Amino acid sequence: MTISVSTRQVVGPADAARRDTQGLRAGFVIEGIFRPDEINLTYSHLDRMIVGGVAPVNEKLVIDSVAETGTEHFLDRREVAVVNIGGSGVVTVGSRNHSLGFQEAIYIGMGEGALGFATDDPAAPALFYLLSAPAHRACPTVHISRDMARKVHLGSAEESNARTINQYVHPDVCESCQLLVGLTMFEPGSVWNTMPAHVHDRRMEVYLYFGMQESTRVFHFMGEPSETRHVVLKNHDAVLSPGWSIHSGAGTGRYAFIWAMAGDNMSFTDMDKVPMETLR
Repeated sequence: MTISVSTRQVVGPADAARRDTQGLRAGFVIEGIFRPDEINLTYSHLDRMIVGGVAPVNEKLVIDSVAETGTEHFLDRREVAVVNIGGSGVVTVGSRNHSLGFQEAIYIGMGEGALGFATDDPAAPALFYLLSAPAHRACPTVHISRDMARKVHLGSAEESNARTINQYVHPDVCESCQLLVGLTMFEPGSVWNTMPAHVHDRRMEVYLYFGMQESTRVFHFMGEPSETRHVVLKNHDAVLSPGWSIHSGAGTGRYAFIWAMAGDNMSFTDMDKVPMETLR
């Protein structure tokens, strides 16, 4: 079993404005998240969020200790959310098995012990997307079905952004210390996400784009509102978003994305909106 961990340092707005395309990607884009029978984690110093993919095919994969956390066990001082975007599989928390189908999630509280991941059918392997943030108390572990997610309908066809936000880890669905996690789906013909743009300096965010055809790309916009940049992302690419940066995108075809936040508060609506006329 292979566990790999990479570390991303914090990039400030002045630094980001000077970077070329490769420099921006090195600082913010996470590629190669899902590799067969591997665990791939990225430890970001943005609110110490860990982003990763667990892709079991022929064997059970286990996360017990991750040296980068500085604790004996991975969940000693952390909480975790896992969203399955592949075939059905099982997440083992301690001695308890939880079956997760496509687009089902599980929130796992601090101190729950080792985590195991397995696929039901190797011909249709599970793809477990993992998000973890520091925690200060133990919250109950909860299996979150698609029906349990809190649904928010936003946008319109005229604005090319009709979408449904499925809030999985949210105070109205389950307890957490600081994690907020959701999944946004678009109506046919809608391509824009999170536009008009906003920032929230009190929380970082990370997007994972998925559900895309091989040739589909998302043009993800980032940077300070007065100094925007973009990166081009393919299926299963993730992008980190500091609190000072906008986080918005448009796709060349159908896509969905999982968003996750960590920081000072749990208010999904805590954002500083950016008027369109101020974007540069």
